[in-house]
Amino acid sequence: MARPLTDDIAQGPPPPPPSGSGWGGDAPSDGPGASRRASLILTYLLLVSSTVVFLSFTLAFGMRRSIATDWISMSKPPILWVNTVVLLVSSAMVELARRALRSGNRVAFNQRWTAATVLGILFLLGQGLAWRELKAAGLYIASNPSVSFFYILTATHAVHLLGAITALVYVDIQALRFHLGPAKRTAIDMSAIFWHFLDVLWLCLMALFYIWG
Repeated sequence: MARPLTDDIAQGPPPPPPSGSGWGGDAPSDGPGASRRASLILTYLLLVSSTVVFLSFTLAFGMRRSIATDWISMSKPPILWVNTVVLLVSSAMVELARRALRSGNRVAFNQRWTAATVLGILFLLGQGLAWRELKAAGLYIASNPSVSFFYILTATHAVHLLGAITALVYVDIQALRFHLGPAKRTAIDMSAIFWHFLDVLWLCLMALFYIWG
């Protein structure tokens, strides 16, 4: 038998779903953790694919270096060392921001994450200055194999870094708008993991340039 309509009216509407306890009060969309696991797996797959790309270039670099009769070690722009320091500090700020997040210090997280983002942008600008210095010295991508690989490897790294900066900016905007609840912490971790990966990758490239280049 159908329940009387008056009973439904007396009971009232169903209660709203419980809200999350994060900064923005948004409910976590990760469910039992399946979405977070899938996102992190996707991040690790991206790391693997990026590693394969750079390993391929490095192998090509080594093979070309070993058989080249026209290989001339190029003079590296000094600004590369400044760029390296900027990127290392940026990576450190990302980690300090994550620690502030775990302790619930929203203001410190915002400040440190913003600093990391700005430093990442400064690194890209510094790379542009490095390429400009090479151009001013008359070194172009077709000048010799050493210069060609420098342009290719640094440009490939810059493209990856541009994607990572986009992720940092997204997180930064959400933080400044107070929209960082539990559902956004996966994005923070994914961005941080990839950023640290690019930091390590840059150190490997620097070693390659100054030891073999």
